Amino acid sequence: MYAPRSRNSLPYEVKAHLVNYRPSIHTRRANLTVKFQDIYGFTVEGNVDDVNVLNEVREKVRQQGRVWWALEARKGANWYLKTHDSTTLKASLKFSDLANAIALKRLIRKGIPPVLRPKVWFALSGAAKKKSTVPESYYSDLTKATEGMVTPATQQIDHDLPRTFPGHPWLDMEEGHAALRRILVVYSFRDSYVGYCQGLNYVAALLLLVMKTEEDAFWMLAVLLEDVLVNDCYTNNLSGCHVEQRVFKDLLAKKCPRIAAHLEALEFDISLVATEWFLCLFSKSLPSETTLRVWDVLFYEGAKVLLHVALAIFKMKEDELLMAHQVGDVINILQKATHHMFDPDELLTVAFDKIGFMTTRTISKQRTKQKPAVMAELDQRSRRLNSP
Repeated sequence: MYAPRSRNSLPYEVKAHLVNYRPSIHTRRANLTVKFQDIYGFTVEGNVDDVNVLNEVREKVRQQGRVWWALEARKGANWYLKTHDSTTLKASLKFSDLANAIALKRLIRKGIPPVLRPKVWFALSGAAKKKSTVPESYYSDLTKATEGMVTPATQQIDHDLPRTFPGHPWLDMEEGHAALRRILVVYSFRDSYVGYCQGLNYVAALLLLVMKTEEDAFWMLAVLLEDVLVNDCYTNNLSGCHVEQRVFKDLLAKKCPRIAAHLEALEFDISLVATEWFLCLFSKSLPSETTLRVWDVLFYEGAKVLLHVALAIFKMKEDELLMAHQVGDVINILQKATHHMFDPDELLTVAFDKIGFMTTRTISKQRTKQKPAVMAELDQRSRRLNSP
């Protein structure tokens, strides 16, 4: 009969190497899974080290909160609006005004405190200005006018609601579904050219959690689609998203040439990861608190931020990606990496400091350059689908 051998009965050679088969404290910590809810109600799953990172990040958030509150006390409420006013900045030659604008950009990159995030986003994004151009009852009137109406957009929205962050304690309840549906339906009637596109459900859901009210979330969605992001990202053929992916591929070759060459050899299609990143604005990929730190900068600096962040993700996993031998390995590396990026400071430091400076004008030129090829490709695809 088999019986396990005691340590004393093992040969000396085995005893000498036995320590190598005992998992280290770090390994045991890494394998210990912890589940808890973040401040927005999402279930976070990670190991003990991930929890420690989150605790450090939250302490930084508290420190940032003290900085913002001190500025509110010293400069008054909404002090950032004067600093953000581009007309004032262009007309002013004062060094102090430019210095204040640079300081605000740095402050936002370090994170807007969650309690101040709704009003800062609403002001700096242009949502408040957009809302002020229509009657006060605009959202409620449009909600009532579209109630009960059925269109292909509303049917797709109804199909997607149960799949939007399933398991969330509020979004996945009847009240959450109803609020999210109203926002998406109303916007589909506001802009019939866009209507509704899958991916917007995740974006609107996260906006709803941050902004607290339906109406404010609606206007944030409106300013995002109409002013912040590139045109045609959410139209039927997703042409804007295709253009953005081509621009990203070119940037990857310039900023991370080793990765780009390796992925080219593997025949890896960037769209396998970038489509979800750009349509959902990382809301399905990154932890919610990291996503919102990205959005802090997005609403202030514009759509180029998404390219910075996408490049940073690849850059941070460069060593692992260069070891990948199959397309599936690349996808797994990137998915695992994004789901565990609990430190937004690390991600944004790589995105802006290590990736390097990219002007909005330069990126716009690249978009213009890529658009004809994208439109020709989409036209060809459409003809193939419609041919008898």
